[in-house]
Amino acid sequence: MLPTKPKIKRTKSGDEALASLMRLCARAERSSGDALRLMKLWGVDPAEQQRVLKRLLAERFIDDRRYAEAFVREKTSLTAWGEFKIRAALQRKGIASPIIAEALAAAPQEGSTERLTNKLRSKLRTTKYDTLYQLKGKLLRYAASLGHPMEEAMEAVEQVMLELTDK
Repeated sequence: MLPTKPKIKRTKSGDEALASLMRLCARAERSSGDALRLMKLWGVDPAEQQRVLKRLLAERFIDDRRYAEAFVREKTSLTAWGEFKIRAALQRKGIASPIIAEALAAAPQEGSTERLTNKLRSKLRTTKYDTLYQLKGKLLRYAASLGHPMEEAMEAVEQVMLELTDK
Protein backbone atom coordinates (compact mmCIF):
# COMPACT_ATOMS: atom_id res chain seq x y z
CA MET A 1 0.00 0.00 0.00
CA LEU A 2 1.41 3.35 -1.02
CA PRO A 3 1.64 6.11 1.56
CA THR A 4 -0.72 8.97 0.89
CA LYS A 5 0.66 12.42 0.34
CA PRO A 6 -0.06 14.85 3.15
CA LYS A 7 -2.69 17.38 2.21
CA ILE A 8 -1.11 20.76 1.67
CA LYS A 9 -3.08 23.56 3.27
CA ARG A 10 -3.57 26.29 0.68
CA THR A 11 -3.56 29.82 1.99
CA LYS A 12 -5.83 32.50 0.58
CA SER A 13 -5.00 36.09 -0.11
CA GLY A 14 -7.10 38.88 1.36
CA ASP A 15 -8.99 39.37 -1.91
CA GLU A 16 -9.69 35.64 -2.26
CA ALA A 17 -10.93 35.52 1.34
CA LEU A 18 -13.14 38.55 0.69
CA ALA A 19 -14.70 36.92 -2.37
CA SER A 20 -15.25 33.63 -0.53
CA LEU A 21 -16.81 35.33 2.47
CA MET A 22 -19.07 37.46 0.28
CA ARG A 23 -20.35 34.25 -1.32
CA LEU A 24 -20.86 32.57 2.06
CA CYS A 25 -22.55 35.60 3.62
CA ALA A 26 -24.89 35.95 0.66
CA ARG A 27 -26.19 32.42 1.31
CA ALA A 28 -26.51 32.49 5.11
CA GLU A 29 -26.05 34.82 8.07
CA ARG A 30 -22.54 34.86 9.48
CA SER A 31 -21.09 36.66 12.47
CA SER A 32 -17.86 38.61 12.52
CA GLY A 33 -16.42 35.84 14.72
CA ASP A 34 -17.29 33.25 12.05
CA ALA A 35 -15.54 35.34 9.41
CA LEU A 36 -12.41 35.79 11.52
CA ARG A 37 -12.30 32.07 12.34
CA LEU A 38 -12.55 31.15 8.66
CA MET A 39 -9.89 33.64 7.62
CA LYS A 40 -7.55 32.29 10.30
CA LEU A 41 -8.22 28.77 9.01
CA TRP A 42 -7.42 29.94 5.48
CA GLY A 43 -4.14 31.44 6.62
CA VAL A 44 -5.02 35.05 5.85
CA ASP A 45 -2.60 37.63 7.29
CA PRO A 46 -4.03 39.29 10.47
CA ALA A 47 -3.80 42.79 8.97
CA GLU A 48 -5.68 41.56 5.89
CA GLN A 49 -8.28 39.91 8.14
CA GLN A 50 -9.15 43.28 9.66
CA ARG A 51 -9.32 44.96 6.24
CA VAL A 52 -11.61 42.23 4.87
CA LEU A 53 -13.82 42.30 7.97
CA LYS A 54 -14.21 46.10 7.79
CA ARG A 55 -15.25 45.82 4.14
CA LEU A 56 -17.78 43.06 4.90
CA LEU A 57 -19.23 45.16 7.73
CA ALA A 58 -19.35 48.31 5.60
CA GLU A 59 -21.18 46.53 2.78
CA ARG A 60 -23.50 44.86 5.34
CA PHE A 61 -22.59 41.33 4.35
CA ILE A 62 -21.98 40.83 8.06
CA ASP A 63 -24.12 42.45 10.76
CA ASP A 64 -23.73 41.02 14.26
CA ARG A 65 -27.00 42.57 15.46
CA ARG A 66 -28.96 41.00 12.59
CA TYR A 67 -27.15 37.69 13.15
CA ALA A 68 -27.91 37.67 16.89
CA GLU A 69 -31.60 38.43 16.34
CA ALA A 70 -31.95 35.63 13.78
CA PHE A 71 -30.00 33.22 16.00
CA VAL A 72 -32.19 33.95 19.04
CA ARG A 73 -35.39 33.67 17.00
CA GLU A 74 -34.31 30.31 15.55
CA LYS A 75 -33.06 28.76 18.77
CA THR A 76 -36.05 29.80 20.88
CA SER A 77 -38.70 28.70 18.40
CA LEU A 78 -37.18 25.63 16.74
CA THR A 79 -34.91 24.03 19.33
CA ALA A 80 -36.49 25.35 22.57
CA TRP A 81 -33.15 26.61 23.87
CA GLY A 82 -33.24 28.81 26.93
CA GLU A 83 -31.63 32.18 27.54
CA PHE A 84 -28.46 30.83 29.17
CA LYS A 85 -27.56 28.44 26.36
CA ILE A 86 -28.28 31.05 23.68
CA ARG A 87 -26.16 33.64 25.50
CA ALA A 88 -23.23 31.20 25.78
CA ALA A 89 -23.47 30.20 22.10
CA LEU A 90 -23.49 33.83 20.95
CA GLN A 91 -20.52 34.65 23.18
CA ARG A 92 -18.61 31.75 21.59
CA LYS A 93 -19.44 33.27 18.20
CA GLY A 94 -17.77 36.53 19.27
CA ILE A 95 -20.92 38.66 19.57
CA ALA A 96 -20.68 41.61 21.99
CA SER A 97 -22.65 41.39 25.25
CA PRO A 98 -24.85 44.49 24.61
CA ILE A 99 -25.93 43.05 21.24
CA ILE A 100 -26.74 39.71 22.90
CA ALA A 101 -28.80 41.46 25.59
CA GLU A 102 -30.76 43.41 22.95
CA ALA A 103 -31.46 40.28 20.91
CA LEU A 104 -32.64 38.32 23.96
CA ALA A 105 -34.85 41.21 25.09
CA ALA A 106 -36.47 41.39 21.66
CA ALA A 107 -37.26 37.65 21.65
CA PRO A 108 -40.85 36.69 22.44
CA GLN A 109 -41.03 35.25 25.97
CA GLU A 110 -44.59 33.91 25.77
CA GLY A 111 -44.81 30.23 25.00
CA SER A 112 -41.30 29.51 26.28
CA THR A 113 -42.53 27.22 29.05
CA GLU A 114 -44.91 25.48 26.64
CA ARG A 115 -42.08 24.80 24.16
CA LEU A 116 -39.95 23.42 26.99
CA THR A 117 -42.84 21.25 28.20
CA ASN A 118 -43.26 19.78 24.71
CA LYS A 119 -39.51 19.09 24.54
CA LEU A 120 -39.68 17.35 27.94
CA ARG A 121 -42.64 15.23 26.79
CA SER A 122 -40.61 13.95 23.86
CA LYS A 123 -37.61 13.33 26.15
CA LEU A 124 -39.90 11.39 28.50
CA ARG A 125 -40.59 8.81 25.78
CA THR A 126 -36.90 7.88 25.51
CA THR A 127 -35.90 8.18 29.18
CA LYS A 128 -35.40 5.07 31.28
CA TYR A 129 -36.14 5.37 34.99
CA ASP A 130 -36.91 3.26 38.04
CA THR A 131 -38.71 5.80 40.20
CA LEU A 132 -40.59 9.02 39.56
CA TYR A 133 -37.97 10.82 41.67
CA GLN A 134 -35.24 9.59 39.32
CA LEU A 135 -37.27 10.65 36.28
CA LYS A 136 -37.85 14.10 37.71
CA GLY A 137 -34.11 14.53 38.27
CA LYS A 138 -33.31 13.48 34.70
CA LEU A 139 -35.91 15.83 33.23
CA LEU A 140 -34.64 18.72 35.37
CA ARG A 141 -31.06 18.12 34.24
CA TYR A 142 -32.22 17.99 30.62
CA ALA A 143 -34.14 21.26 30.98
CA ALA A 144 -31.09 22.86 32.59
CA SER A 145 -28.89 21.60 29.73
CA LEU A 146 -31.20 23.45 27.32
CA GLY A 147 -30.35 26.67 29.17
CA HIS A 148 -33.62 27.43 30.90
CA PRO A 149 -33.83 29.17 34.31
CA MET A 150 -34.53 26.83 37.22
CA GLU A 151 -38.00 28.28 37.91
CA GLU A 152 -39.09 27.72 34.32
CA ALA A 153 -37.54 24.23 34.28
CA MET A 154 -39.32 23.29 37.52
CA GLU A 155 -42.65 24.54 36.20
CA ALA A 156 -42.32 22.52 32.98
CA VAL A 157 -41.13 19.37 34.78
CA GLU A 158 -44.00 19.61 37.27
CA GLN A 159 -46.45 19.90 34.37
CA VAL A 160 -45.01 16.78 32.69
CA MET A 161 -44.93 14.84 35.98
CA LEU A 162 -48.55 15.82 36.68
CA GLU A 163 -49.60 14.57 33.24
CA LEU A 164 -47.67 11.32 33.83
CA THR A 165 -49.26 10.60 37.21
CA ASP A 166 -52.77 11.45 35.94
CA LYS A 167 -52.63 8.67 33.34
